[in-house]
Amino acid sequence: MRKLLLLFAVVAMAACKSTEQKITYQNPLDVKFGDPYVLLASDGRYYMYGTGGVKDGFGCYVSDNLVDWEYKGAVYQGNTPESWAKSNFWAPEVYEKDGKFYMFFSADWKVNPNDELENFLIGVAVSDSPTGPFVEISDEPLFNPGYPIIDANVFKDDDGKFYLYFSRCCYKHPVESEIADWAKEQGMFDEIEESWVYGIELSPDFKSVIGEPVLLLRPPVSMSDQQAEWESRSVTSGEVNRRWTEGSFLIKRDGVYYMMYSANFFGGENYAVGYATSDSPLGPYTKASNNPVLEKNTAKGGIVTGVGHNSITWSRDGKQLYCVYHGRTAETGDERVVFIDKMEIKDGILTVNGPTTDEQTIN
Repeated sequence: MRKLLLLFAVVAMAACKSTEQKITYQNPLDVKFGDPYVLLASDGRYYMYGTGGVKDGFGCYVSDNLVDWEYKGAVYQGNTPESWAKSNFWAPEVYEKDGKFYMFFSADWKVNPNDELENFLIGVAVSDSPTGPFVEISDEPLFNPGYPIIDANVFKDDDGKFYLYFSRCCYKHPVESEIADWAKEQGMFDEIEESWVYGIELSPDFKSVIGEPVLLLRPPVSMSDQQAEWESRSVTSGEVNRRWTEGSFLIKRDGVYYMMYSANFFGGENYAVGYATSDSPLGPYTKASNNPVLEKNTAKGGIVTGVGHNSITWSRDGKQLYCVYHGRTAETGDERVVFIDKMEIKDGILTVNGPTTDEQTIN
């Protein structure tokens, strides 16, 4: 009898422990960020950074479970006498390296002799802590390719080399394509501007780049291209005369490089996410046949639109991938809020289980 009671007690304790480990949540999270990025740091905690919440700077949230987030306030402040950056602080990503934390971000450069409306470049700031304060490592941007750039993403390959991925802005970048011809024939737009994703090797100290940028991704030229419909919705709907390829994020699995990216107007309902693959960090990349892997769900009875600019984070054991992205609902209006959904890469196919608004479980 004692043995039987002991067995029941062990089973009950195991059940309680299992229940305690099961954490549920519902999207969207109570975090008002655009372009969210989550770092799983060496201390085992999650740190989230994003666009918004701090004037001329960036804030940070901290979590132990990806569900409950505590706001830590401003961790970086630009537009100071010491800063090269003036305004439009966007898309921070933070990387841990050799006991330091490096923040890559986009902003308008103060040096603007031609008074350009979009003068975006990429900078780097460093801190001893993931919660800052982050201090710029230079009084100039990381580099200047001769056109405005945003959305920095850094990848370290197995050989120890670092690579920087970024998006050339649409600004003053009209591109000939069948979509542009169609829009002009329809009397919608005289020209279509595009943003393209580039990659370049990054110095190990994060202070410079090596070589010249390599074009990796751009919107389709032909309307018969499999990707043309979903990547052109902002144009074909008459929303704007621009096609974006931005917000890239690179991950490597089984020797294959998977680059996620966002297309369409970031402020509209058609913002969506696809991916491309390569056997080299600098391409060439081939867009996936199952794109888009994340898009609005209103046509299926859902309430989520404008999903995009994602990052990827992991469970602590590295077994579960999570897609972190921003979106909108009727309730949140124009405010971008954060969503987290499970994703996987299986048999060379990347899929995202989202956007969801029902109860989800964090592993």
